[in-house]
Amino acid sequence: MQVDLRGVFDICIKSRDPSLKLEGLVSAQCRLPAGHPILPVLAGKQASVEAGIGGEDRVAEVLRKVSFSFDHHIFHDLSPSSDENFQMDTFTLNCWFGVVLEVKNIGGSLEFKDNPPQLIRTREDGHRDGFESPVVQLERNYELLSNWLRSRNIKIPLYGAVVLAYPKQIVALPPKNTKILFPNLIPSYLKNIPMQQPRLDLDTFNWLSTELLNSHQMYIPKPICESYQIPFSDFKTGVRCLICGRIGMVKTPRTWVCPFCEWHDHKAHIRTLREWFLIFKRSITNKECREFLHVDDIYTANRILNSMNLTSEGRFRYRSYTLDFSLKK
Repeated sequence: MQVDLRGVFDICIKSRDPSLKLEGLVSAQCRLPAGHPILPVLAGKQASVEAGIGGEDRVAEVLRKVSFSFDHHIFHDLSPSSDENFQMDTFTLNCWFGVVLEVKNIGGSLEFKDNPPQLIRTREDGHRDGFESPVVQLERNYELLSNWLRSRNIKIPLYGAVVLAYPKQIVALPPKNTKILFPNLIPSYLKNIPMQQPRLDLDTFNWLSTELLNSHQMYIPKPICESYQIPFSDFKTGVRCLICGRIGMVKTPRTWVCPFCEWHDHKAHIRTLREWFLIFKRSITNKECREFLHVDDIYTANRILNSMNLTSEGRFRYRSYTLDFSLKK
């Protein structure tokens, strides 16, 4: 859908997309039996994703409270379409410059190594972990954004910083040439960037913001089975009740009924098929739908699939369906 920002005065132009990665991790854990060896791995990844989201939300909250004396647009979780995929945690734009912010929420004592580029975290118990350097991520985003702007004949200074979500994150060794900020320092950092002649007039500024927004591509993660090499057969099938969390809702002519808590939910199949696409694979057939939902009738499964605005391919028993996650639930 094309968006036009003329007449839009909100500072925050784009908020963070819902995390499909987090949704898939949670759904997968609900369908695996207790004691499955992959559960601690998925739980650990879930905690990591939630920490990252928490850090980005903290930055968004700080920026929400900032008052700028000039037109200023803020984009959270922005992935402009280009030859190479890239995602910026936060990008701020005005008529003078743009700023890319790479947000990290990693506790402990942090060392930014340059050769090779790496982030080393030392925990309180002395255990050390290695991560990809956020400096490298920032530089890559800076370069790809520069290329994206250049392809649209836009020349504007770009700045960047790594943001540590909480002051409890101790920087034992900072990077040599990259700014490190805590969220409460972002407003002063932005306001202290030199502003001379504006590089964009107001019309071009609004046009560019619209281009960025319309170019955004929502991140669609690989299904959990593919990412973690988990066999389909390890997961429980069936429709899960939103109220009691148990799997085994029964299809009646007009709705789904939970035999455990007697909850009625006529949309239960929609949520369950989202779980299929997040956990198993990007496509589903009528046969797979029947087996996953525990529906015997081929025509009932067909009505369910056709009611969900899915994209279909093929004919008859070779037909498969895919879900566009960028559409609203």
